[in-house]
Amino acid sequence: MSSRLYPERPFIGASIAVFREGKVLLAARIGTEDAPIFSLPGGIVEVGETLEEAALRELMEEVGIKARIVGFAGHVEVIERDAEGKVKRHFVVNAFSAHWTEGEAVTGPEAPHIRWVDPRELGGITMTKGLGSILQRAAVLIADTDQ
Repeated sequence: MSSRLYPERPFIGASIAVFREGKVLLAARIGTEDAPIFSLPGGIVEVGETLEEAALRELMEEVGIKARIVGFAGHVEVIERDAEGKVKRHFVVNAFSAHWTEGEAVTGPEAPHIRWVDPRELGGITMTKGLGSILQRAAVLIADTDQ
């Protein structure tokens, strides 16, 4: 895989908001172990893989659980520039909303901290840019399928 720093093109990512008993699973990003920054389990889409397949694969690889996707919750564009204005990082992350189906979430190399949280009570949790609005849309999708 080409370097994720100073890329020649944007990287396409997929993530997944998994809900279980009214709570959503958040995972800390790599490199934030001492001061966790939480996001959704997810990663880069591989060649030949759909966004949904990538989200479900990354969920299993990162935290060891399975889920059933109920809908698309939105996307977040992450573009970071260096001091000279060159694009240092560029990701387009596509997020899905899902119901937990099996497994117990575990920490690992790609998710050093995990927590199930009420999406209406996120105060005090440091999160990646755009995650709050994604979680709001994901929660609406879940609520719509619960009725």
